Amino acid sequence: MDKLDNPAWNALNESHRDFARGDDRIKRYDPVFAPFGGIAGDTNTMEMRSGYVPENDFCYLIGALPALPPEYVLEKQLVCLQMVCPERISMEMLEHIRVLGDAEATDLSNLINLVQPGYFRENTRLMGDYFGIYKDNMLIAVAGERMRMRGFTEISAVVTRPGFTGRGLAGQLVAYAVNKNLADGQIPFLHVTEDNTRAIGLYTKLGFQTRRKMDFWKIVRV
Repeated sequence: MDKLDNPAWNALNESHRDFARGDDRIKRYDPVFAPFGGIAGDTNTMEMRSGYVPENDFCYLIGALPALPPEYVLEKQLVCLQMVCPERISMEMLEHIRVLGDAEATDLSNLINLVQPGYFRENTRLMGDYFGIYKDNMLIAVAGERMRMRGFTEISAVVTRPGFTGRGLAGQLVAYAVNKNLADGQIPFLHVTEDNTRAIGLYTKLGFQTRRKMDFWKIVRV
């Protein structure tokens, strides 16, 4: 479980190394994939190249935050709970769940950015599998996979279209993603802001356990 203390760094050095930008001290996902990054455990200074955060963009450093150089500013700190689900979720699947591919890419991006704007990028969907529920040819709920390293997969983008909440859709999608990863030998984990009590309640009910708090530091280049 120690890998989860520095999830972005370990993902970028393992399963997602082809998506990485940076060096042996600090790395981030290429901006077309995700606005997340991390630093090596023994790094105490931010020696970022000017292109680490493109102009008019941002990056969340996950975990430790060293001193920032003058061209970067800290805009926000998000305190999240890091939760893991080590056991299969037993749940009746009442909805038809589809694995989303190229044909559903626009629907996927539009829905996630409607509910959680700014995080889902042009190629985020290539980081893992995404699963969805359609009603009357409209995508109404999704969940997917984001950061991945050997032995662990992050469940992310758990989104329900406004007007369709409260129907158990998110729970079914998360259960589907969790069970799929456990079957593949991957332990599912996720991050949720500590004030999102509704989501925390759902994840706890499904069997997720809080492992630790995790800081997400939003940095921008000035």
